[in-house]
Amino acid sequence: MPKTIQEINERISKGNAVVLTAEEIIDLVDEKGVDKAAEEVDVVTTGTFGPMCSSGAYINTGHANPRIKMGGGKVTLNDIPAHAGLAAVDLYIGATAIPDDDPRNKNYPGEFSYGGGHLIHDLVAGEDIRLVATAYGTDCYPRKKLETLINIKDLNEAVLFNPRNAYQNYNCAVNASGKAIYTYMGTLKANLGNANYCSAGQLSPLLNDPLYKTIGIGTRIFLGGGRGYVVWQGTQHDPGVARADNGTPLAPAGTLAVMGDLKQMKPEWLVGASFQGYGATLTVSLGIPIPILNADICRHVAVKDEDLYAPIIDYSDSYPNCKPGSLGKVSYAELKSGSITVNGREVPTASLSSYSKAKEIAGILKGWIKEGSFLLTEPLGALPGADSGYAFTSLPMREIE
Repeated sequence: MPKTIQEINERISKGNAVVLTAEEIIDLVDEKGVDKAAEEVDVVTTGTFGPMCSSGAYINTGHANPRIKMGGGKVTLNDIPAHAGLAAVDLYIGATAIPDDDPRNKNYPGEFSYGGGHLIHDLVAGEDIRLVATAYGTDCYPRKKLETLINIKDLNEAVLFNPRNAYQNYNCAVNASGKAIYTYMGTLKANLGNANYCSAGQLSPLLNDPLYKTIGIGTRIFLGGGRGYVVWQGTQHDPGVARADNGTPLAPAGTLAVMGDLKQMKPEWLVGASFQGYGATLTVSLGIPIPILNADICRHVAVKDEDLYAPIIDYSDSYPNCKPGSLGKVSYAELKSGSITVNGREVPTASLSSYSKAKEIAGILKGWIKEGSFLLTEPLGALPGADSGYAFTSLPMREIE
């Protein structure tokens, strides 16, 4: 019997909802079958915790006395450049922003010890942040220089706004060249010395809703230890990639744009990270509840690591030079086993995404729903699907005369 989100929310409010994590539903489906599990279970929770470079936060500092027009000027926060191309006291902090005197300018490959992701973490942790601003001055905003400390508790708004999170599948990165390379997938050793991947696999949100039947614009989510929302498809959303028979993509596909109140989030769930020779980023926690409206949705959330496949991509050649093709595909069960075979060689694997943290996120979200403090939302709009014609394209390179 199909259910509705309204019916499930009524069960949540009464304390009667049956909620399982995406890991737990696998055993139930194996034991009772998809149809019976779909009847019994109301919600399945997912989770992921990994570096998500396309993240950031916007803040409103309030006006100094006399006023200053930071918009159009130059602003740093703990020496991290903030985007000031908005109004007078609205700023955007990008997770990958780095100081002008970053080690990469003198000691490549630098350690990138502090960047925008670390700044966002410190802001959420309640640390005082050093703000330095210079402006050209106007009649209504006469101040030209400002140096002060700001704190999240004093800001008018502090909002996490991430244009691209929760990638639906991702590459397994290797290096077939004769020297080590430094990438956003970590340090890759020469001659297929290691293989790095970044996904929670069977716990990952969009791999549990591969055709975007329940996750859409307006979906309420766990974000950074607080509540947030899906607000649009993420940048580089690419739903039309090749898919397996179970509907899951065989390459990077869907993405989500998400946002939430930074003041409600927790520093342990938004963590700055540094990648040697590449840059800084933000490790983001994200969990999404999936309402079990019918057996088809239940079948998707019961997907296992052995049925999810990532492409093996050479980051020394194919990736930087936008060459099509791969060195094969590998299941997440194989990746999590600790080694895979590439070109006949045994290659050790490591994950940039924490599966244990993903389990914790799914468990926290499950607890919120069971206690009645987190209700599900009806999507206001659907994410573009494979038949929408929506696709991610490369930049057309044109000569400028």
